[in-house]
Amino acid sequence: MSYETEEIRQSQAIFYYLLEHHELQEEQAPSLYRAYTEQESVQALVKSQGEIALCNIERYGNVIYLIPKEDNHFLGYSKPQLKSILCKSTGTDKDYYLSQFAILTLLVEFYDGQGSSSKSREYMRAGELQNCISKRLKEGAQNVSPEEEERAGIAFSNMMEAYEALKSDEKSTRAKTTKEGFLYHILMFLQKQGLIEYVEQDEMIKTTRKLDSFMDWNLLNQNNYQRILKVLGERHE
Repeated sequence: MSYETEEIRQSQAIFYYLLEHHELQEEQAPSLYRAYTEQESVQALVKSQGEIALCNIERYGNVIYLIPKEDNHFLGYSKPQLKSILCKSTGTDKDYYLSQFAILTLLVEFYDGQGSSSKSREYMRAGELQNCISKRLKEGAQNVSPEEEERAGIAFSNMMEAYEALKSDEKSTRAKTTKEGFLYHILMFLQKQGLIEYVEQDEMIKTTRKLDSFMDWNLLNQNNYQRILKVLGERHE
């Protein structure tokens, strides 16, 4: 299929905008948004550039997102990079998987609705999330045998060990060696990605439209949602 020069130029402009901003909102860049949504040829070219760059280009509502694929370590994050950002300097794989478990717990606490939107609450406090993480880890370690852990691909006992190795400090701390500091750095990372808003003075966590859209349109199809519940040791009817 041949393309006009102007179509190619528009697709390149859209893709560069997405590289710079990670999303394209209708109200922020109306001409680029219309070119993508109203011209199939331009949209096909943008998606093709996304494939080459190991990214998905998805439109949720009136926003177009650039979403790096799991193995995209240039636009996304590698496991060592995430471990460095989220875990203490002496962090092991146990600490890394604990950080991912904490993120999954946050998602399930916010998104378990079954109506027009999966979102079931508007906010939660950091202390409540910390309690949820502790509770789910204890339940998993007590109820899942080593054989079941191996089949499920998740070791509750190892993550529980990593979590208990973190100190507990009632004061506001940012040290990754404490439970409070460990969670703080996870929340700040998610905020930097535009997925949550964290109001530090109130220790209040709110999700953004970006995360709400991604959860409703992408992650929470039934197959993906059941995978998350399985990881957390939940049963969903």
